[in-house]
Amino acid sequence: MVSSHVPSLKEDNRFSSHGYFVGFCVGFRVRRTLRNSKNVPLSHEAGCHIIKEAYNRGITFFDTADIYGANDNEVMIGKDTPEYVRACCEASLKRLDVKYIDLYYQHRVDTLMGELKKLVEEGKIKYIRLSEAIAYSPLGHGFFGGKATVESLPIGSLLCGHPRFIDENVEKNKVIYARLANLAAKHACTPAQLALAWLLHQGEDIVPIPGTTKIENLDANIGSLAVKLSKEDVKAISAAVPTHEVAGEREHSSTSTYAWNFANTPPK
Repeated sequence: MVSSHVPSLKEDNRFSSHGYFVGFCVGFRVRRTLRNSKNVPLSHEAGCHIIKEAYNRGITFFDTADIYGANDNEVMIGKDTPEYVRACCEASLKRLDVKYIDLYYQHRVDTLMGELKKLVEEGKIKYIRLSEAIAYSPLGHGFFGGKATVESLPIGSLLCGHPRFIDENVEKNKVIYARLANLAAKHACTPAQLALAWLLHQGEDIVPIPGTTKIENLDANIGSLAVKLSKEDVKAISAAVPTHEVAGEREHSSTSTYAWNFANTPPK
């Protein structure tokens, strides 16, 4: 039986040399738990319970943001200014009741590094990360977990209109899911676990941050750490999911223009 516990820093220090991401191999995305436009949202109590269970299993990296949940209306509406970034940081420190934030993300666009640098110098954040630079949506918005393949999409989910989940595209993408499922069977794991294991074999600086509303999925995600892949296995998985065969854009058209490849990094 696969242990549902994330290795501690003493057991696995693969990230310690980078000065961040120490003590874990898999993180936890809070957006997928409490207030989630892609799943049926949990109550505050139920959401807190699964977050505590994740912590009890050794997960110490929790991904969240002020734009998640009730503040989703602030996503991509032009409020990305130095003043807004500082206000968000100050508000997050107050809500989290902490003196500093270990890793602070800028969503998609990266034109505000100057203000973020000031926050680092003031000791309010330790490190800066540009969102989506690593392992974005490691399970394809739940696709490799079975969404729209072995189970129906939640009623009211935004995924119902997502480019990769609409009828004509999801049928094409099911072929890719079937390939991954066949490979997963050979490794005695689930397609989701194989997808996470593949990510973990991409480099020591890759930290998947899957989220879930179910304890059994939490344990299954942690179980991906036990899936060992050879170089040939990694190549076979890559070949089973060729990017040119994926049907549909990765995001809704309303947010695609904010992706990292459209951003301009300011000069030093």
